[in-house]
Amino acid sequence: MKKRVKALWELCFNDSEEFTEMYFSLRYRNEINHAIRSGDEVIAALQMLPYPMTFGGKTVPTAYVSGACTHPDFRGKGAMRELLSQSFARMLRDGVYFSTLIPAEPWLFDYYKRMGYAAVFQYSVKERTLPEFIPPKEVVVDRVAAPREEVYAYLNKKLSERPCCIQHTAADFEVIMADLAISDGNLWVARQADEIKGVAIAYKRADRIVVNELLADNKDAEYGLLYAIKQCTGCSRLAQLLPPDEELPQHPLGMARIIRAKEVLQVYASAFPEERMQLELSDKQLSVNNGYYYLSGGKCRYSAERLPGAHTRMDISELTERILKRLKPYMSLMLN
Repeated sequence: MKKRVKALWELCFNDSEEFTEMYFSLRYRNEINHAIRSGDEVIAALQMLPYPMTFGGKTVPTAYVSGACTHPDFRGKGAMRELLSQSFARMLRDGVYFSTLIPAEPWLFDYYKRMGYAAVFQYSVKERTLPEFIPPKEVVVDRVAAPREEVYAYLNKKLSERPCCIQHTAADFEVIMADLAISDGNLWVARQADEIKGVAIAYKRADRIVVNELLADNKDAEYGLLYAIKQCTGCSRLAQLLPPDEELPQHPLGMARIIRAKEVLQVYASAFPEERMQLELSDKQLSVNNGYYYLSGGKCRYSAERLPGAHTRMDISELTERILKRLKPYMSLMLN
């Protein structure tokens, strides 16, 4: 199966040979792949990559749809729609709360919306001029070229502080480090008294430096990281990607879809006990989510039959947007 899926990937995508080899050696596994075949040929495939996500004060399981592609000879015939529907059923059985993805093209936002997704992940960009001054001597900054447990532990701690954010496992951190090596990127670590106080992950592009993550405990560590980037790249300006910021323009990034409505709404109700909702929910792909939901006092009740009172009608895409938008969900380092 792996060889057939890889051949379809190479037919459909323009990724470099290095990236494709990295993906299929470190990230792809048959057990997270889902495909449709015509005879011995794979005509559509996708991978459901597991990622934890902070949500409502808890960490819940999600599945990130990666490498979704259809053979050119079979496009426009419903193969991907069927594949996604089957994948949702599999996610449901596996206990996944949300499915997430990043559309490869702008027009795909509308396509995935019809499959129940909502465009809830956004990001902001902060243009920064790199500091001229030399950081304090007690701040020591080094580039790290291979995965280190202590670096991952710091990165994981800082990302988990974000209230609604895709998290990265230790295995995924290895993939991130491998991508840096082939994508003109670097990871810098700032230390004070031999303790990690900051991490920066940046990629060099044709016209600028793009910092995907800059996490620091204090300004000295932050400026030390910025100064190191400047010294290494020779660039004095960079673009820093950030979670959506009200004071900066916000740009669309990714989409989410509720897979297990009962569980998601219970977590949401517990996090927002003041929220009251009487909802009639419809889900074209996962009929198990259809029904009536009643949120009050931190609890979510479900009924297959309508109970008295006025109900707000929503489809699964509208509900996903309704509960996630206010939380400003964020994802980074997804190799998009």
